Amino acid sequence: MEENLRQLSNGVTKIIKIALFGPESTGKTTLARQLAEYYKTQWVPEFARDYLQEKWDSSQQICTVDDMLPIAYGQTKLENERTLTANKYLFCDTNLMVTKVFSEVYYNYCDPLLHEAACEHEYDLFFLTDIDVPWERDDLRDKAEGRESVFAVFKQSLIDNNKPFITLSGDKDLRLKKAVAIIEDLTLARELGFSSADFLHIQEYGIPIATIQKQLDFFKNGIPKADLVSPAKLSNGILKLSEKDFQEKASFFDANKSELKLNKFVPASGAASRMFKFLTEFLNEFDVENESINAYINRKKASKLSIFIVGMEKFPFFEAIDKQLKAEFADFDTLDRSFKNYYFIKLMLSSDYFDFANQPKGILPFHKYKTHIATPVEEHLRECAQYSSANNGSDLHFTVSESHQKHFEDIVDSVKSKIENESAVAINVSYSYQNKTTDTLAVTMKNKPFRDENGQLVFRPGGHGALIENLNNLDADIVFIKNIDNVIQNNVEKISLYKKGLAGILMAIQQQVFSYLNTLDAVSIEPELIDEIILFLKEKLNITMKDDFYSKNLETKIIELQTILNRPIRVCGIVKNEGEPGGGPFWVRDNQGAVSLQIVESSQVDLVNDNQKEILNAATHFNPVDLVCGIKNYKKEKFDLTQFVDYNSGFIVEKNVAGKSIKGYELPGLWNGAMANWLTVFVQVPLITFNPVKTVNDLLKPAHQS
Repeated sequence: MEENLRQLSNGVTKIIKIALFGPESTGKTTLARQLAEYYKTQWVPEFARDYLQEKWDSSQQICTVDDMLPIAYGQTKLENERTLTANKYLFCDTNLMVTKVFSEVYYNYCDPLLHEAACEHEYDLFFLTDIDVPWERDDLRDKAEGRESVFAVFKQSLIDNNKPFITLSGDKDLRLKKAVAIIEDLTLARELGFSSADFLHIQEYGIPIATIQKQLDFFKNGIPKADLVSPAKLSNGILKLSEKDFQEKASFFDANKSELKLNKFVPASGAASRMFKFLTEFLNEFDVENESINAYINRKKASKLSIFIVGMEKFPFFEAIDKQLKAEFADFDTLDRSFKNYYFIKLMLSSDYFDFANQPKGILPFHKYKTHIATPVEEHLRECAQYSSANNGSDLHFTVSESHQKHFEDIVDSVKSKIENESAVAINVSYSYQNKTTDTLAVTMKNKPFRDENGQLVFRPGGHGALIENLNNLDADIVFIKNIDNVIQNNVEKISLYKKGLAGILMAIQQQVFSYLNTLDAVSIEPELIDEIILFLKEKLNITMKDDFYSKNLETKIIELQTILNRPIRVCGIVKNEGEPGGGPFWVRDNQGAVSLQIVESSQVDLVNDNQKEILNAATHFNPVDLVCGIKNYKKEKFDLTQFVDYNSGFIVEKNVAGKSIKGYELPGLWNGAMANWLTVFVQVPLITFNPVKTVNDLLKPAHQS
């Protein structure tokens, strides 16, 4: 490159260079001045303006193609001079790329020296200034017409030359506010070692750089483990009700629900790959030409496969697959039993046929009735009408993958009218997706950002904890939460009793909490009320005040009690532990020394610590994801649920991507850290309420057979 067009390198000066880029009269100069003043640094004015004004004043001559190279020389010299005196940032009102575009637009020619220099000059970021500001006339400007086409040329030049840019729109004050926020994020990204391309990739996701920084800190320093105090047990954190108690609570709920908006929330975005994992492994490892399935079962000690084959005809999907097999193989009935079973499994999982392992669980055939085959979606509709309804109306919300939504809608459309007619309840079904902004950065085993084959950062879904955002968007007083696979064949009325019982407990607690909060808002408070609230917190919500609370003045006590009471409430159904993997109820101490009831996963526990491991193993109960939640406050306003998340309780997981080991970060789980600061009540419910389908063989259990 010609020396007079060589740009002083950013790497030498450590200056962050921002280029203002766009057609004439789009606010570049105004913004460059504003930013330089805000950051107390230099800005580079447009050399061409003074150059061409002087030419006009002296000879009344306008700009020609011969002026382009001298302008480029002058602009480069001016930028290099200001770079040496800039304070951390340099804001360039224009740059050689602008000169290049003008030369091409107005003269259909660009000097090769200018073209080369414009392409090679580097900036940390371009702000493409939009044409949504009024065009202002002066001696040097062309005309207001055709701004859209000129803007399009400017934008395309950035794209074609792979320049990092963000478009800025709005009035001058809004542009400044946006620009400052972007520059602050860019600065932090630079400090974390990210390139401008990385920065824009992160921006496209909508993830704040500060969030990325926290995730990198978690990878580097680890996530603090839960400090278990003891398992929650009956009469020590877990409430036990008789059948009569449940009936009374359910009746209380039914009697008081008419003025409430109810919703049933079902996380349903996951694919069924784990459900069929042992069968996928079988297809990958079985030597169909040289061994029988029995030989494989003996060789691999594949007991799950044996159970699957023995119970094959009891599966609700057997007849559909069997029919397809007979259509594919004319001699199917004469095939050896081993071949029949092999082709059955292959057809069931083949992407060209049933592709069950890649489907969401919600749309798979789960239950066989006399008249039809039912999916979990249908079963949840029936449950919703039974217990999550008021005034002959019901709301059901599924969180789904966008690509799967149509499958859910088709099932809903096929069964909803029938269920509504049978139950006399109108059901409104809605859907949402996991927000991309909740995705998290993947890193290598050495905690460096992991990149794909194109060098781009890799992001992964943040786990079910991301769904706190979806839950937060619901407009409801009470929300029932239940997993997509925890449904039962028949006995819906029995399940409903316990769900409504949990809702009745929530409603009673909520009414008392609201009453206390309204009273605490009063001008005059009797000291006896404070004692009553403290007793209520201890007996009903398992919250004990710290010793120093009692020495505080009345006003401070009131504020503390308001803070404790004015939180979302969850009543969690808990079942006896029968060896199922997953979270359980524990008493947990936080970093402030406060002890509270939490649902804790084994991955949150320091298993190297014998004491913590002993407490974990002493758990008597299990969390089946059976929750009833109150998400509005005593003023009927929605809580911002994101304010009650313990962001230090996420998970670091190890995964394999294209044969490479990586680490991922999962957000605090929806019913774990995402609800850590809610008011919590644990209630023992019967095992009949817990019927998950973790593997396909679970469909052979009595709860899923007619």
